[in-house]
Amino acid sequence: MSRRSRFNTRTICRVAIMAALYVLLTMISVKMGNLHITFASLPVVVTAVLFGPVEACVTALLGEFLNQMLSYGFTATTVLWLIPPAVRGLIIGAAALRLMKSGRPMDSRPAVFYTACAGAAVCTTVCNTAVIWLDSVIYHYYTFAYVFGDMLVRFVTGMITAVLIATVAIPLVRFLRRQRFTQPVD
Repeated sequence: MSRRSRFNTRTICRVAIMAALYVLLTMISVKMGNLHITFASLPVVVTAVLFGPVEACVTALLGEFLNQMLSYGFTATTVLWLIPPAVRGLIIGAAALRLMKSGRPMDSRPAVFYTACAGAAVCTTVCNTAVIWLDSVIYHYYTFAYVFGDMLVRFVTGMITAVLIATVAIPLVRFLRRQRFTQPVD
């Protein structure tokens, strides 16, 4: 009796492509002072909805690791910066998996989709703030104003980004389902 591995060649290639898209989209962003809006989380959200929390988490970890290596190199806190994007993938993927088991995919329920993305954005922002705090303590540049001064801006930016990502992801996920992107090839 042979059991098919969850991480077969197709899955590994899909995660690699989505991680590469993550890195590319990280480079394309809107920056206005402390306001930073990017579509980098789009591949994580799409992967979460189509394939669940494990693939989304791996996509986020790999994508953010590559982003960190290209932007800063390996530092003592590199691993910490991988946590917030992975949290987003886990939260949205868990919600999508639960809905998939109930028979209605998340993309067919836009209110739930937006809610999951907003909830994940809040959790991601909290994780980012915690990582900023840890990074500032480890590298001795902590000030309350630096770490928590623009927290409200991070939350607002996170919400704006979550709404934009969900707005783009819903039709994209539907398109990929119609194209049988989620079907195994045998």
